[in-house]
Amino acid sequence: MMIISLMSLILFTICSIMMIISFIISKKSFMDREKASPFECGFDPKSSSRLPFSLHFFLIAVIFLIFDVEITLLIPMILTIKISNLINYSLVMSFFILILLIGLYHEWNQGALNWTN
Repeated sequence: MMIISLMSLILFTICSIMMIISFIISKKSFMDREKASPFECGFDPKSSSRLPFSLHFFLIAVIFLIFDVEITLLIPMILTIKISNLINYSLVMSFFILILLIGLYHEWNQGALNWTN
């Protein structure tokens, strides 16, 4: 028990020292307006370098990723139906699909699934 405590203390000390050193080394120098602006052949930029991003498109992409991950969780459950207890399997699968449907209803009710407003 003493060895584990000693090793944990040494590991914590080494990690803390490395984090402090990296924090000190990564200090950025003073940034002025000229250094932060984009360079266009020595002239001031004609337009903003940032392109407008559609927040609605981002929400649709996040919803797609969430449901895509949930599908990847459902596929192994389908493959393990032969080796699992049917009652437990049915409860877990029903609860999982219920959570998916509640989430889908919530997104639909909030209007996140409407492409145009």
